[in-house]
Amino acid sequence: MDSAFQHCEDLVRMADKDRYLATLFAPADKRGSLFALYAFNAEVAGVRDRIREPMAGEIRLQWWRDVLNGERRGEAQANPVAAGLLQAMAQHALSAQRLYDLVEAHSFDLYDDPMPTMEALEGYLRLTSVAVFDMAAQICGAAGDQAAQRAGLAYGITALLRSFALHASRRQLFVPGELGATPEQALVGQSSPELIDALRTLRARTREHLDAFEQSLPRIARTAMPALLSVALVPGYLAVMNRPNYDPFRTPVEVPQWRRQWVLWRAARRYSQAME
Repeated sequence: MDSAFQHCEDLVRMADKDRYLATLFAPADKRGSLFALYAFNAEVAGVRDRIREPMAGEIRLQWWRDVLNGERRGEAQANPVAAGLLQAMAQHALSAQRLYDLVEAHSFDLYDDPMPTMEALEGYLRLTSVAVFDMAAQICGAAGDQAAQRAGLAYGITALLRSFALHASRRQLFVPGELGATPEQALVGQSSPELIDALRTLRARTREHLDAFEQSLPRIARTAMPALLSVALVPGYLAVMNRPNYDPFRTPVEVPQWRRQWVLWRAARRYSQAME
């Protein structure tokens, strides 16, 4: 693995442990490109965590737009994540437009605008989480199609639910307003019946996507398995949030790494047996 891909692997190991563990099930010749895609996603999705003002975040995102537009070639080659991503794009014909759209979607993260509807939330996730699953399947030599869409929606909603307390602490709300939880209720650091109901609705929606993903497995090429594997961790996170004493502001939604590794190992066997 070249130095850019190695840097991407190290970054994903620290920033996105679930996808790091899932990628270990991929063929060796696919891992570098997968790590590059996931490192790029981590960099773009994590911009809000590294800035204080939206303009600083816009500047960072614009740099990635320029890279994807073919500009800043010297700077891109000097940046190991950008260099790894460009190499993965060349090797697997990843769509620059789709990566550009992912960057554009994450500009929403820089501001405190509430998510208005479930349709808007899932539209945001189709451009971000779903796109990552679909391009990962492409790297693995398979079409993700509906399975990638369902996996991306289930995993994406779960990721936002897991980060609810962090988002609320900076007055950011991804819970759709149409579900009844107003920003005033959700951002005061205390649960309300409306908020609990809204979060329960999101978990139920996640389960719908997860069930549809499972049903689609027989129509998916077995080579896509490593790209879709991380969605197998969703039920464990939902189980934590479904506990009677769950507090969205104070309960960490975590699963021990040893258990995640065990879940992924079992799911890898089950998915491979179910797929074409």
